[in-house]
Amino acid sequence: MRLDIVPRISLSPLSSIGHQLQRVLDYFNQNPQQPPADAPDFYETVVRNASSVANYAACKIMGSTNPLLETASSFIELSPYRPLGTYVFCTGTGKLVEISNADAVLQVLFYSSQLSTEEEKVPVAQTSLRDHLNYENYLKECLRTPIVTSLFHLHQEANVDMDLNDLGLSERASLCLRAAEALEKQKLRNQNTIDGKQADIEKCLGALERYKSSCAHKAGYYDAFKSSDQKEDFHANVNRLELAGIWDEIIEMLKRHELPDEFEGQKKWIRLGTRYRRIVEPLDIANYYRHLKNEDTGPYMGKGRPRRYKCTQKWREHAEKLREEFPGSCFWAEVEELWIRSGSLGTRESILQMKNKVEKWIGEEEVG
Repeated sequence: MRLDIVPRISLSPLSSIGHQLQRVLDYFNQNPQQPPADAPDFYETVVRNASSVANYAACKIMGSTNPLLETASSFIELSPYRPLGTYVFCTGTGKLVEISNADAVLQVLFYSSQLSTEEEKVPVAQTSLRDHLNYENYLKECLRTPIVTSLFHLHQEANVDMDLNDLGLSERASLCLRAAEALEKQKLRNQNTIDGKQADIEKCLGALERYKSSCAHKAGYYDAFKSSDQKEDFHANVNRLELAGIWDEIIEMLKRHELPDEFEGQKKWIRLGTRYRRIVEPLDIANYYRHLKNEDTGPYMGKGRPRRYKCTQKWREHAEKLREEFPGSCFWAEVEELWIRSGSLGTRESILQMKNKVEKWIGEEEVG
């Protein structure tokens, strides 16, 4: 329902609505005839918070580089929640409008809740609560002769304008939605560009796997690279640096929201990121301690670990619902620190703990 308050509640920090929220929940549970007396204040608070979130997002969508934007976000509490999935909006005219673009959904949630006059506040606030309880009746009516359109999907310009008008959106809202659609298309183009680099990643990883196998009967993968006194070690370093460049680019694009929201959950990239981390991070650790960076920056696991490894680790932990813990790809960082602390109090206990971790990692194929 267009005015339903519930999808908008999550756009408000709990601290701003906590004292009113319970009365609203009681209303939904008990279903009394009359909404709570403070419904207008609750509605106004929710819409004001939705305004902050939507306008901040709109500035980002339109590429604003004004430093005041980040300054404002540092002292204005914004809800971290954003729309997810496909939303179907009931226009009130018998038409259902489907929107899958999360940025566009956010703008619709805000702009479709705007008041034309102050006198509308009380009736609209009451309707926003009642609408949440009326889906069953409304959908029964709609589904008799369903008219469902998908915004921006294979639509003529005139049809898009009609959908926006049916949703009761202003010209400014229309501009924000079109900007959101343009951004989504750019994100998909960026994804295609990144997908095109998979072959380069696979090629470099394959070369490093062969390098690892060739070192197995010599000094070992880690020690050979740390010494770096053979031509093969030089080539391995070239592959390491090429991969670092690609993955740093991916992580920066994610940080700037230039890739689709679902990118980090795509199985092919989770698998590739995990494979990359397990093969290449030991080489980064070897390089870190070979150049004695720990003497300036401290232990690798403190400030030395690159974000490309932290992020790919989190992708897997989130996808497989794993606990956040010390990863097997950082085994050599722990060994280096134990060697530095050798003879210190507590070193024996740390070594025994490491032994248990290694057994677990081998079982999970984290190390091998």
